[in-house]
Amino acid sequence: MINWFKYSTPKTFYPLAGKLAPWFGSAAAILAIGGLYVGFFMAPTDAQQGEGYRIIFLHVPASWMSMFIYLVMAFWAAVGLVFNSRLSSMMATALAPTGALFTFLSLWTGALWGKPMWGAWWVWDARLTSELLLLFLYMAFMALQSAVDDPRRGDKASAVLVLVGVVNIPIIYFSVQWWSTLHQGASVSLTRAPSMAAIMLVGMLLMALASWLYTIATALARVRCIILEREHHAGWLNELKEIER
Repeated sequence: MINWFKYSTPKTFYPLAGKLAPWFGSAAAILAIGGLYVGFFMAPTDAQQGEGYRIIFLHVPASWMSMFIYLVMAFWAAVGLVFNSRLSSMMATALAPTGALFTFLSLWTGALWGKPMWGAWWVWDARLTSELLLLFLYMAFMALQSAVDDPRRGDKASAVLVLVGVVNIPIIYFSVQWWSTLHQGASVSLTRAPSMAAIMLVGMLLMALASWLYTIATALARVRCIILEREHHAGWLNELKEIER
């Protein structure tokens, strides 16, 4: 069995992240190609929305990941705050840019989908508004860390911010049930059978898995950069860089 506590410090995690990142990145690329092929070439045309519905193969996985990454980021931030773990705080920091990217993609692809379906690029719909708030939370997290000179103090302050913002995630998810919105209900649910064709579901799940693997790859690559920045004074880091060369 793997002793994961062995990799709980920047010194031991840095080389592991370097080995794993290319594998996750390659797997993400393969799955993304497969998901896009299924979604844009194999999935049938929707009877009501025509070809325009195919943007869901980008929009829905991006929306899922925008919320899921925030929860994972909040988990690492909480671990770093409670146990004063440097690596946990670094992982939260490494996840934030990718979470912001997926949130922006969710809003952008949603606007492209909403224009032909609703007749408007943007409406102050409950889900749209709460998703926009999520983007602001990601940006505030990154801005707060950049504004504080001491990384450890910045980690603690941003951890409190991200934990407070967690309340927005159930608001996004349940907004279509709590309020009357233009958004349709979930097509994929854990409590009932999916309301879409199987081939559509396959394409969407492939894209969702590709997005998650991409997130892992970028977070691993980014946390190495953060370790290099924060631990540049450590002798072990120079030794590892010499070994990698």
